[in-house]
Amino acid sequence: MNATAATRNRAALAAVCLSALMLGLEISSIPSILPTLEHVLPADFRQLQWIMNAYTIAMTTCLMAAGALADRFGRKRIFLRGIVVFGLASLACGLATSALMLIAARFLQGGSGAAMLACQIAVLSHQFRDGPERGAAFGWWGVIFGIGLGFGPLVGGLTVAVASWEWVFLVHVALALVTLALARTGVVESSDPHAIRIDLPGMAALSLAVFCLVYIITQGQAVGADRLGVMLAGVGGISFLTFIVVEMRAARPMFDFGAFRTRAFSGALLGSAGMNFSFWPFVIYLPTYFQAVLGLSSVTAGLALLAYTLPTLVVPPFAERMLARRGAAFVIPTGLFTIGLGFLLMWFAARGEGASAWPMLPGCVVAGIGLGLTNTPVTNTATGALPPERAGMASGMDMSARMISLAINIALMGFILLEGIRISLGELVPQVEPGALVRLSETIAAGNLSGMDTGMGVATARAALAQGFRGVMLYGAVCALVLSALSVLVFDRRKATTADASRT
Repeated sequence: MNATAATRNRAALAAVCLSALMLGLEISSIPSILPTLEHVLPADFRQLQWIMNAYTIAMTTCLMAAGALADRFGRKRIFLRGIVVFGLASLACGLATSALMLIAARFLQGGSGAAMLACQIAVLSHQFRDGPERGAAFGWWGVIFGIGLGFGPLVGGLTVAVASWEWVFLVHVALALVTLALARTGVVESSDPHAIRIDLPGMAALSLAVFCLVYIITQGQAVGADRLGVMLAGVGGISFLTFIVVEMRAARPMFDFGAFRTRAFSGALLGSAGMNFSFWPFVIYLPTYFQAVLGLSSVTAGLALLAYTLPTLVVPPFAERMLARRGAAFVIPTGLFTIGLGFLLMWFAARGEGASAWPMLPGCVVAGIGLGLTNTPVTNTATGALPPERAGMASGMDMSARMISLAINIALMGFILLEGIRISLGELVPQVEPGALVRLSETIAAGNLSGMDTGMGVATARAALAQGFRGVMLYGAVCALVLSALSVLVFDRRKATTADASRT
């Protein structure tokens, strides 16, 4: 590779990593500022949920469509437009004066974030073809994405402490400008020469199906008594069936079900889903456990959270080397198993007597190591398993597996947490009527253990919250271990190991 190409690739890698940093921060930094937003906007409990979920829902809904557009019109072109819109949406978030304005801006952030995310992996796959160089590029991408996701809670809390909540969003305006300059300089345009038509029916059907699914899960118990929720369930089901029919009949489908015949690709997607059934959705709830259950301050909780997130930054380069030597059939199931083991250790620690963060830290570290083993190898394997011209489709399917499972499991973990609190309160304070019990559970789940009008003590509320969290930890452990076992079955280790190693 000549010096000019090397310089261009470094600029492209920097642009991809900066955009990944922004995406990660906007997922995980928001929970730490929700208590502030509750007072300054103001926002009620449901609006706070939508401030958190609007970004993920929009990203999930638009991701596959963004990947298809990038294949058709060019990855660089869509990437640049995504960066510009993300910067403008971040500006709108920082200038929002009401909860509804902020929710709308967060939807725009998520949609433009989907465009950036769909192009990141396609750009890396196109510009880094050599095995060691490709592994290093994906390793850096995983580290920086991990920094954004892992340090988001600490960054959000510190930003509110030293400045104001608006800067959690406004900082991305400056980052977007830098990213735009690097992308214009370094990213080489690429596309799929066979993608001559846009799969509009497939885009519309998948987007509608995903939105309906995530909305229903977010609403939880309310769907059963909500006619709109029941209607959306029917619309979502019909849309998903329509999407399957459309994609199976399309000459160049946006979502190629034939790709699942490639064992390496199918195993990689199981790994993508497995991480987001356990590790990443829990990072949103773990700060609440540290502060409300264990009584840590916001700064101390942020430092304790590093045990969960730092391994995700250190391990990916080692994971890429292991991928080259042992293959995806070994690395991905091992990573998922390690995540599950970490959650089991946290669950056992949470069952112990006393309120201390120290017993939790070993499980946090083990889960972080598992995530580091899994994160970049699944993406590298998914994109390397299919032809280079289908990199946009492959990365779109990979990231859709991630974001759909993340959106679903943010809601599912919240539902398990609420149900655990509600059941525990029903046993501890049986005099509270059911309607009030649900509202009280929502308040406690948000980490607010004081100011209750039921005469219930803080210790009782903390015990109920701890019980709810134990259910969430057990759920994360079971999901990771089950998906690890499924990935072992999907991979054909005798054939896939050599092939995957040669690709990477």
